[in-house]
Amino acid sequence: MTSRKLPTVVIVPGLRDHMPDHWQTLLAERIQEMGGAVHIVPQIDQDKRLCSARVANLDRVVSGIDGPIILVAHSVGVLITVHWAQQTKREIKGALLAAPPDYDTPLPAGYSDPQTLATNGWTPVPRERLPFPSIVVGSRNDPIGKFERIRELAQAWGSRFVDAGEVGHLSPADGYGTWPMAEALIREF
Repeated sequence: MTSRKLPTVVIVPGLRDHMPDHWQTLLAERIQEMGGAVHIVPQIDQDKRLCSARVANLDRVVSGIDGPIILVAHSVGVLITVHWAQQTKREIKGALLAAPPDYDTPLPAGYSDPQTLATNGWTPVPRERLPFPSIVVGSRNDPIGKFERIRELAQAWGSRFVDAGEVGHLSPADGYGTWPMAEALIREF
């Protein structure tokens, strides 16, 4: 009888990196409690606003893992994942891409302007089909990702689209903490 290795879950946080009360952190803890393998892409200090630095950081983490991988990305972590996917040959079992920002339209006050995003390599957002199965979760009231635009990205990436309803940006400020839908969606891979 051959044993099948369970996938390692790689958590790809957004710009605010690891937050103790964020659903990704709580998900990682739950996976570890159940005996699963999980890696959180660590914060970087140097060049952390550069897309290329974030993509290289994700690549370092993934390169150090043997066996199947499931990516779980949130917010800017989705864009890091999508940019990384355009240059990797690594086989990925699947990716859960939750609440991606829409960097192709101006963001609300307090966020980076279009020129800064372009200068740091975030735009244009890749529109090529992802080389692995993926699920994009969109919110109907996300202040940095208009629902219809996120649905369009999901279609361009070849992703299944999930309407999460009115969940804001799926952050602790929006009440997410624990987000049970994440575990259910991961199980699909």
